[in-house]
Amino acid sequence: MPGRRIGRAAGTVAVAALLAGNAAAQPPAVPEWPQWRGPGGQAHAESAAPLRWGTDENILWKAPIEGQGHSSPIVAGDLIFLTSATSGEKVPGAGAIIHFMGSEEFLHPDSLGADQRLDVLLLALDRRSGALRWRREVRAGVLPYDNRHRIGSYANPTPVSDGERVVAWFGTQGLYAFTLEGDLVWSQDFGGVGTMGMGVATSPVLVAAAGLVVVQSDVEEGDGSFIAALDIATGAIRWRAERTQRVGWATPAVVQSAGGPPLVVAMGTGEIVAYGAETGEELWRVGGLRGNAVPSPVASGDGLVFAVTGYPRKNVLALDLQDGSLRWSYRKGQGYVPSPIFHRGALYLVSDGGILTALDGRSGEVVYEGGRMPLPSRFFSSPVVSGERIYLTSEDGDTHVIRSGPRFEILATNSVDEPVMASPAIVDGTIYLRSAEHLYAIAEPSSTAGTNLR
Repeated sequence: MPGRRIGRAAGTVAVAALLAGNAAAQPPAVPEWPQWRGPGGQAHAESAAPLRWGTDENILWKAPIEGQGHSSPIVAGDLIFLTSATSGEKVPGAGAIIHFMGSEEFLHPDSLGADQRLDVLLLALDRRSGALRWRREVRAGVLPYDNRHRIGSYANPTPVSDGERVVAWFGTQGLYAFTLEGDLVWSQDFGGVGTMGMGVATSPVLVAAAGLVVVQSDVEEGDGSFIAALDIATGAIRWRAERTQRVGWATPAVVQSAGGPPLVVAMGTGEIVAYGAETGEELWRVGGLRGNAVPSPVASGDGLVFAVTGYPRKNVLALDLQDGSLRWSYRKGQGYVPSPIFHRGALYLVSDGGILTALDGRSGEVVYEGGRMPLPSRFFSSPVVSGERIYLTSEDGDTHVIRSGPRFEILATNSVDEPVMASPAIVDGTIYLRSAEHLYAIAEPSSTAGTNLR
């Protein structure tokens, strides 16, 4: 299918109001895997997933993906959405903004890319076959405002969908909403997003009941940082809170409080802040992670939220959702990038080398430490849970299936023989896994994959 190039609009495009006016009174059903880490951002699948697969076993289809990106797949109806980016010609004299640490200029040795023209893309694939249904050049031929990490991309944030629209965040290149058919609904320009040359990675998240999409953008040394909620139908900014946190990459969590409205819990190196998800009112603020804000927080479902960091020091904080008070802390086990997962009373931490630690969620006591994967590698992907299995994928493309519970046990190790940095989505018995160059649909022959489509 031929692609389409999207011209940039300043603020919200006019068609958004018309489409919103024609919308049904009832909100759409939230998709099966609507955002980063799935329903509620908690990485829990509602269906079973295959235990074993390989390059010639239980692969329903394998689709090539244009460009480079580490965004994870989301699933809405019969479509799978991904973002990607392609870099073109180098432009003499072009480069990133100048960064400062305190009063000293700073250039990260692993940063690159701002001297090349850039196209950023939103891709829609058919869930049954992996065929490309549509492709949109969201921005074409632009010069990036800042560099990215050499192993990162300009398409790190995962898109989000409410079942009627899909919203993609590209930092400096803007925030864009499309219909599921690929028509531009609205866009917002938030200006230059400086990331100390590391690239944008924070994904937008859904406040489904209020029809909002939340974007957190912590930049440079903190001047210009913000978090905002937009009407997902029109792109209108419902609320915006200015922040002073320096650059971070953690996606915020939308958490339901006991008997009250939902909260947005936003990570920060210096402070962790909870906002009313529908109003933006600051509800509590506590001391921060004392490390880079990279992994996303997770909730226990019974009044706790877990905030973690793995660099330059390891720090795990269990916070009371009502007031942010510290219940317990732990100083080991957490890696730089992978987010933790909470399942059946236990918090599971993943180290950079894939060593698993399980902690009791209420007390912080160690359930087990030193759960070592059979194949050594680095881990950037975050774990997901299906049934009583934890799925954890390494950079080498090996997915380790671990039994949840008080004893560490590897059930299977499966490979796609390609590097993987994105996190999987699991819907209707199918794992959708993005590698460096492909998207895989993994399911057993008896699976209902692709049959339960709205």
